[in-house]
Amino acid sequence: VGGVAGTGFEAYARILHPVPTTRMDLSTADEWGMHPVLEETRWSWAQVAARQGLTMHPLVQWNRLADLHQGISFDDGWQVGQTDEGRLGNDLLAGLMEHLARETVTPEELVVGIWNGWGELTGGVAVWYVAEGRGPAAWLARRRGHQEAERRLEEALRHDIRDAAAHGPHLEWPGREMVLFATSVEELSDPTWAERAGIGSQPGWPGIGPQLIWSADRSWVVASEIDWDSTIVAGSRALVDAVLADERLEAYEVDEDADLTWEGDVVNPPRAGWRAAP
Repeated sequence: VGGVAGTGFEAYARILHPVPTTRMDLSTADEWGMHPVLEETRWSWAQVAARQGLTMHPLVQWNRLADLHQGISFDDGWQVGQTDEGRLGNDLLAGLMEHLARETVTPEELVVGIWNGWGELTGGVAVWYVAEGRGPAAWLARRRGHQEAERRLEEALRHDIRDAAAHGPHLEWPGREMVLFATSVEELSDPTWAERAGIGSQPGWPGIGPQLIWSADRSWVVASEIDWDSTIVAGSRALVDAVLADERLEAYEVDEDADLTWEGDVVNPPRAGWRAAP
């Protein structure tokens, strides 16, 4: 934890990223064997663990609760996907800002670090457009749709940000390079901020999120390591207590020496067929 969020803070909280969950109608299927979707929502890790008799604890790892490639399917039609790695959803970030705002004297002076490897920052996101039908008319519709999607993607990414992601200067984080942005508590308190920031995010897309956020007075740090499915909040005892008490956030207290690698969960057994890379 300390290697990601920094050391020396009074307390640390770990916020688990919720998982996309779908309820399917298993009583019917189309010609390709696909079941119709009845409901889409998000689940906490605790909901997934409870359905399998597994244990929630501060160092729980998603690879012990679900298959890292297939997720998990239940007999009643619920299907659990994968957690978002490297980003706390902007709606949850907006809620977190309520607590962070009270713990800084510089709410108008925040710094955000975003990993320069996101495809949205470099213009490297693939564009897909699907249109039914065959023949010249369908081909033309697909072609036009693809061009329109590419145009929207181009407009969503500012050229100066693309250049900064490609050429720097960068904040050098262990194994990562970050582009730095100036922002404020007010801006990040709006869940739609990324759509106007020129960082390649578009309405209706998951978009990207910051890997680091800190205030000018250095009273706290928020860190979302790009390969982690949880976010660390480091700061005062009062800040961490507020995060832990917020029912919108699935959070646990950790310390700066806590192991959040895949092997960090020594409570729940490895799933069948899973082993760590040598």
